[in-house]
Formats: sequence, C-alpha cells, structure tokens
Amino acid sequence: MSNDLLQRGKPIKLAVFDVDGVLTDGRLYFLEDGSEFKTFNTLDGQGIKMLMNAGVQTAIISGRKTPVVERRARNLGIPHLFQGREDKLVVLDGLLEQLGLSYEEVAYLGDDLPDLPVIRRVGLGMAVANAAAFVREHAHGVTQARGGEGAAREFCELILRAQGRLDAANAAYL
Repeated sequence: MSNDLLQRGKPIKLAVFDVDGVLTDGRLYFLEDGSEFKTFNTLDGQGIKMLMNAGVQTAIISGRKTPVVERRARNLGIPHLFQGREDKLVVLDGLLEQLGLSYEEVAYLGDDLPDLPVIRRVGLGMAVANAAAFVREHAHGVTQARGGEGAAREFCELILRAQGRLDAANAAYL
C-alpha cells in the first residue's frame, strides 16, 4: 500500500460506494417474472460496518435502482442511499453540502465511466481490480480484489489503516 494512498485516507469522513461491479460482481440476474437479484460479499459488509463503527459516514450512489440495494443498505445501516443516478458528482455535491464536508474528506470506490468524475474529484478515489481500464488509469489507487469479491473490504481497511484505527476495529471482535 503506497504512502500516497495512506495520506489520502487520513482525512476521510465519508466513504461512498457504487454498487454494480463494486459491491457486487457486476452481473445482473433477471428472473422470468422480471425481478432481479444480486449477490453481495459479507466481507465487504463487515468492512462497511467497521468504518461506520470508527465514525466514518457511508453512502451509496448507484446508476441503477432496485429494491435489493435498498434492502442491503438498510441491513448494513448505510444512511445515505441514492439510486437511479448517473449524475454522481451532482449527487455528491448535494450530500457534501448537507453534511458540511469537503471533497478531500471523501473516499469513493467505483468501477466504470459514470464513477470517473467522482473518482477524480474526491480526496481518495479508487477503482476495483476489474474496473474499466480507463477508470483504473485515472484512479488514485486500485484494489487487489475484484468487485464483489472483497474490494470494498480492502478499501475500508485502507481507510481504517490510514487513520490508525484498523487494529482497534479488529480488536473490537476479540
């Protein structure tokens, strides 16, 4: 892990996640009745809970809208959920105004072109390992894990490590 990423992670007060390709593997599953389902990684969910327990706020901004994501956000206790929004930077602008935060205090994890404006603007903008090549090239860092396979956990632990809170977050479970 680079010193640059650790420095960028120190001031983070809000971690924002895309869903498809980040919290999931990016596949869309549709049943015959038109409903859909997604699979989420429990390691990612635990990482998000660890962040929140350490005082870092969390949000989801997704281009798609589905009740499954609403249920997942509710289960994890993620207070800020924005779905069906391709204009992610506009959404983030409003959230920062509401929370009284600056871009330097935001970390974002994404995987595709709609995420790129936010990745380039925030203090810590990261891409998952299997993100689009152009997005990986312009991110501050890239996770080793793929989307839906622990990338969000890695991102969360990076922030906790940068803030000197990872050991305490892990010790809470001893």
